[in-house]
Amino acid sequence: MTGEESLRPQSLMLTFLGDQVLGRDVCVYSGSVIDVFARAGIGEQATRSTLTRMVNRDLLRRQREGRRMYFGLTERSEAVLRDGERRIWQTGAVNRHWDGTWTLLGFSLPESWQRQRHDLRSQLTWSGFGPLFNGLWIAPGEVDVSALVAELGLSAHVKVFRAHADAGMDIGQMIEETWELSDLAGRYEAFVRRWQSWEDELPEADEALVLRLRLATEWLRIVRRDPRLPVKHLPDDWPAEQAEKTFRAVHERLSPLARDASERLLDLVPARPQA
Repeated sequence: MTGEESLRPQSLMLTFLGDQVLGRDVCVYSGSVIDVFARAGIGEQATRSTLTRMVNRDLLRRQREGRRMYFGLTERSEAVLRDGERRIWQTGAVNRHWDGTWTLLGFSLPESWQRQRHDLRSQLTWSGFGPLFNGLWIAPGEVDVSALVAELGLSAHVKVFRAHADAGMDIGQMIEETWELSDLAGRYEAFVRRWQSWEDELPEADEALVLRLRLATEWLRIVRRDPRLPVKHLPDDWPAEQAEKTFRAVHERLSPLARDASERLLDLVPARPQA
């Protein structure tokens, strides 16, 4: 399965909203969304289901204009999209400015709490942590996990510290033992293989809109899984920098055509204040 095939409709929808709706105080016509997603190979029923689910999850709101239904952002979706925007354009994929700080998180859960243990480990992995030892996880920089731990109801079972490594510590080896570097490197290398040719090719405008949608969705998925380990302690041939250059070059090349297509294809109206 390629990265393109495995992108979920909701992930594509969030990218679409971040591109076309975020910061513009507008709502987009459902028919426009269906049209664009059809060009991305997603059927009308799947698109409508995604819109409905996102309304139910408070990620979208409806706004009726005559016989047409439009969709706009909520506070929740705006926060999600702003976070994605920061992750792509500000934080980036290469951590060159690490100050030597680590966040250490220790936990001790009853043996019978298998589900809670699984949920905590999943959330920690998503937040950039790796398992230093069985009940001791570590992440580069200062990571605030208070909301995550509270949401799981585990505050009484978790202790969090900020730390620096001892002078004799081999940080590079510790990183290799704690994180699956080959898996992460493989994601970056596969991204370059899939997208590098578009640095020199120009598609039709409508295809450029869909390609840019897939490009940004796939890139965000990769960098969100990246714990942003300090680059000076990673292998010399670490592929994140090349992948980021490819992403930015292709995004810039596709953007003028994608803007032309969106102006032609999208029906947008001003967002009214919510009751």
